[in-house]
This record gives sequence, structure tokens and C-alpha cells, in this order.
Amino acid sequence: MNVKSIAGQLGERRARLALSSDFAHPQAGHWSVSDFVALTKPRVMMLAVFTALVGLSIAPSRLEPPIILAAVLAIAAGAGAAGALNMWYDADIDAVMTRTAMRPIPRGKVSRFGALVFGLVLGGFATVVLALATNLTAAVLLGCTIVFYVVVYTAWLKRATRQNIVIGGAAGALPPVIGWAAATGNVGLEPLTLFLIIFLWTPPHFWALALNRTDDYARAGVPMLPVVAGRAATTRQILIYSALLTLASELPWALGFAGTVYGAIVAICGALFLVLAVQLSRSTGTDRLAAHRLFVFSISYLFVLFAALVVDHGGGSFSSMRSSHGLSTVSVHAELKSGAVRSASSFISLSMGEV
Repeated sequence: MNVKSIAGQLGERRARLALSSDFAHPQAGHWSVSDFVALTKPRVMMLAVFTALVGLSIAPSRLEPPIILAAVLAIAAGAGAAGALNMWYDADIDAVMTRTAMRPIPRGKVSRFGALVFGLVLGGFATVVLALATNLTAAVLLGCTIVFYVVVYTAWLKRATRQNIVIGGAAGALPPVIGWAAATGNVGLEPLTLFLIIFLWTPPHFWALALNRTDDYARAGVPMLPVVAGRAATTRQILIYSALLTLASELPWALGFAGTVYGAIVAICGALFLVLAVQLSRSTGTDRLAAHRLFVFSISYLFVLFAALVVDHGGGSFSSMRSSHGLSTVSVHAELKSGAVRSASSFISLSMGEV
């Protein structure tokens, strides 16, 4: 079956889902606070908080603890708003996918209208709080991230192209840039490097998951790469992006804002990532374990990489900042490091149902 015919079938399924959706009505059953918490995709939110904290912790500017707390809460709320609006728009396909069928809207716990209002209010609140607590640059970046994830990725790319994850991954890569901007009021080379790393990490991470969920995506009419291009093409793309990711991950060390410990750790982890990607490319269609191993390791990879960066951050700007601002700044950044690592412990337990 060629790609064109597959795309046609996917379009027909999407049309049937839209016509038969049971979620067009605003009524829903009894809800609880936990249902609205689930709308925010809490563990995915922790990824945004974790990477934003890394951006904050390596920024060459001092922030007081209350401002740090307000910024982190705003970024978390913004990520939660994006998750809620994603579930609002995707309620039709969530209902027919095994891994998402237990989300609050398909279960009838929260109405689509309720999720829409909740997401809009939460997103607006997050953007305003970040603007008041830090600066307009960070707030604009947060607002644009929410809009990009909901409008560009969820409403357009996810159902229109096999490159949905590649392009849409930009939204998930922006939190460290937002964290840096919250501390400095601008965007520098360091957070853009972290953006590139997450951007290149996203395709192999999600495609490894999608390889074992092909039937789910096909049933929902989502043109994920394994559905429209097949396993062989997907594993080749995973290998290419894994190689690019390995190279990009060394940039913090090469550019001088991470030390040799970071460089060595990332070299080892990058080699393991590539080994798993090669094993996956050589595996057969019946081998589900190879894709699962890469998916699980990819979560650990990003955690180890960013945690090592925070611990081993040794750029000149950080050294000069310590001498300029004294012990109070060191204390604030120590709190940031501790918070980033604590966030990572939650992030590393990401469940497949939330990604």
C-alpha cells in the first residue's frame, strides 16, 4: 500500500471521528480537582519545569528566590495550559487510542468546553504572572510557546504531516530559553544550544514510542511517521537524528559553558544512544523491545545531560557572576541546582500515557 492511499484512509478516519464524536457537547459527568490536574499532563509539565530551571540556573544574572518561585510556577502553569488545550482539541482521537482513552475528556469527567476554558484561563494567568514577576521577553516567549503547541502542532501539524513531531518539537524545546530570558531579559547562545538539543532529541524519543503504537495512531488517523512511511524508514530517521543529537549535545562543552565532566558524561551517554539506535535499525518488525529500550533510555539521556550541565556548569560568565554578586547569588543558584535535580527525579518517571 503506497503512502498516498494510506494518507487517504487516514483522512477518511479523521472525518468519521469528527462526525461521530461524543464530545461535541459541553455536558460532562461529575469532576474532581484531580481531573483538571490530569488535563495539565503533570509529568510532561515537569519536563518543562526541569529544562526551564536549567536555563535559569546557568543564566548569568541574579534572581531572588521569590521571583524564581513565581517564574517556575508561571512556566509550569503555561505548560499545563498547553496540555489542557491539547486535550481539548484532541478529544476525538484520544477516545480511540488505547494509551489516551482514560484521559478526563474521553472518560466524560470533564467537558471539552470546560477544558477549553480551563486552558485559556490558565495560559493567560501564566503569561501575565511571568511578565509581572520577570520581564516581557520571557512572557512573550511563554505565550508564543503555548500558541505554537496548540495551534501549529496540535491543530495543524499533528493531523496533516509525518513531520508533525519534528516541527512541533520546537514548542517542547523552548522552556530553557524561557528560563534564561526570565533571568536576563534576553536570549543568548547558551539557551539556544539547549533548545537545539531538545529539538533533536524529540524525534527519536517520540518515534521510538510510536513504533510500538502504530495501530493506535493509524486507528486515530494520525499520520505519524511509522504509519505512513513504515518501520524501516522510521528507524533510519531515528538513527540520523540520534547522530545529530549526539553531536549537538557536546556543544555546551565545546562552547565553554560546561566543563570536562559534562563532556565526558555526554560522550558516554551519546555512544549508548547511538548503539541503541543502531540496534533498533537492525531489528525486525516483531521486535518491540528494541524500540522500547531506546524510548526509555532517551528519557534518562535528557535527564543525565541536563543534570550534568547544571552540576558541572563552568563557563566564564558563571565564574564572573559569582565574583560580582557574592555569596547571595551563589546561594540562589545552589537552590536552582537543587530544584532542577529534584524536578528531574519526577521527569524521569514520564508515563507513556502522557507524552
